[in-house]
Amino acid sequence: MNLPNKLTTIRMILVVPFVIFLLGGHSHWGWFDFLFGGILEYMDWVALVIFVVASLTDLLDGRIARKYHMVTNFGKFMDPLADKLLVCSALICLIELGRIPSWAVIVIVGREFIISGFRLVASDNGIVIAASMWGKYKTTFQMIMIILMIADIEQLSLITVLVMWIALILTIVSLVDYIRKNRQVLTDFK
Repeated sequence: MNLPNKLTTIRMILVVPFVIFLLGGHSHWGWFDFLFGGILEYMDWVALVIFVVASLTDLLDGRIARKYHMVTNFGKFMDPLADKLLVCSALICLIELGRIPSWAVIVIVGREFIISGFRLVASDNGIVIAASMWGKYKTTFQMIMIILMIADIEQLSLITVLVMWIALILTIVSLVDYIRKNRQVLTDFK
């Protein structure tokens, strides 16, 4: 369990308190009100800090693994899984809070399922699909979108909507780019 793998594991663990704090401030959980009653109005901000910390572990673990040659099978498998868990958890919570339309989440999550299936078929055929720049842009805008939606600052609502649309467009563009560049995966089954 090297440092990048520890960071990936921490990111997965942080999903639990993130969801609890994000939804807890808006719920009618009696135990939550009892424990945190005095700071309920700050729960979104606590959730935001947890999300940012978790997102930073995503940025760090890959860089550290590549720079210091610490890439492991655990990391190759768990890092993208941890990313999807964090993003999907955030998006589902944001639907419940009425901050993002469900159709937008379906587009984002659907893309993740398609790419995961695509990568699975590719790996069964000995093909490694590298991350593209479009995918990195997509991830960046999705993270910014989620941060803005968690913060829920009325004065930034127009920017939040704009960032959501950019994230959705990049989600679709990155999907088309993955399929276009790797279409042999769909045609060259063993």
